[in-house]
Amino acid sequence: MRQHNLCVGLLIMAAVGVSKKSLIDYNEADLERLYDQWEEGDDPLEEDELPEWKRPKRNQFDPSKIGDPEELAKKMKKDRTLMIFVSVSGSPSPRELEEITMLWQSSLYNNHIDVQRFVVDRNRAIFMFKDGAQAWEAKDFLLKQDRCLEVSIEGRSYPGKGSFNNEKNTEL
Repeated sequence: MRQHNLCVGLLIMAAVGVSKKSLIDYNEADLERLYDQWEEGDDPLEEDELPEWKRPKRNQFDPSKIGDPEELAKKMKKDRTLMIFVSVSGSPSPRELEEITMLWQSSLYNNHIDVQRFVVDRNRAIFMFKDGAQAWEAKDFLLKQDRCLEVSIEGRSYPGKGSFNNEKNTEL
């Protein structure tokens, strides 16, 4: 798209005769200046439309002010992609695993947590979050589910409600 705009601009300049340079003689700096002139009258882009490297920095935080390591990790992963592993208790069939994880995904989505789900093993799935800070909210939800055996975030494992149910069944 950018090259298209540059080509159109160059053709207009060539047709009007504004430029005394040959099109072949244009270098990167000339093209960049031309592009800036082309966009001069445009409205500024919304923050979410800007490329990631041009977006303004969010609130900076001081790690020394945060005592809880989970809270620190949550702040550090804000606006970054993060994946967590979720294990389902028992020996679910592939269809059952698909249904359980799909139910969890839709429950999270209903709570405004954007998550993608990928089944990776007989009883495991990866949940991927565009905003890593939401992963900790999802972890709290998942750990309360009857069939959740374990949730792993950032190399740390948390036992789910399903792990306690398994212990009770093996003791009987």
